[in-house]
Amino acid sequence: MTGSGRLRGTGGGRLAALVPSGTSTAARTPFVLLVVVLLGSGLITLLLLNSALNQGSFELSRLEKQTTELTDEQQALQQDVDGYSAPGSLEKRARGLGMVPGGNPAFLGPDGTVRGAPSEATGQPAVMQAPQSRPPALSGTHTPSGSPRATASPQPSPTAAGG
Repeated sequence: MTGSGRLRGTGGGRLAALVPSGTSTAARTPFVLLVVVLLGSGLITLLLLNSALNQGSFELSRLEKQTTELTDEQQALQQDVDGYSAPGSLEKRARGLGMVPGGNPAFLGPDGTVRGAPSEATGQPAVMQAPQSRPPALSGTHTPSGSPRATASPQPSPTAAGG
C-alpha cells in the first residue's frame, strides 16, 4: 500500500490533469447543439426538396392535361379544315358565290406563246340544292325561284360552241 500511496502522492497532480474527473456538460453542449442543428437543417432541406418535387409533379400533371386538351382541339380544327377543303365542299361554296366551272384553259409559255385554245366558262351560276326527300317525278319541275326548269341536260351556249 505504501507503493501505491507514493504514486498517488507524487504523480497524482500530473495524472489528474490528464484524466477528466466527473462529467463535464459544458464541453458537450456545443457538440450536441451542432449535431441537433445539422440534423434539423437536413430535415428542413429534405422537406423543402420534397415540396418542390411535389409542386413540379402537379405542374407536370396540369401541363399534360393541357397538352391533351390542345391536341384534341387541334384535331377538331384539322377535321374542319379537311371538311372545308374537300372537293365537294369547295364546289358547293364556289357555286354559292356564283362561280362556275371554267372552260378549257390556255397556258402561256416562257417565250409568250399561247398553248391550248381558251374558251369561256359555260356553266350557269346556280346554288346547289339540298337533296329532296321526294322522288324527282313527284317534286315538280320548278327551281327555288319559281321559274320552270328544263328536264333535259343543259346545252352549251352558242358562244362556247362557236369558239
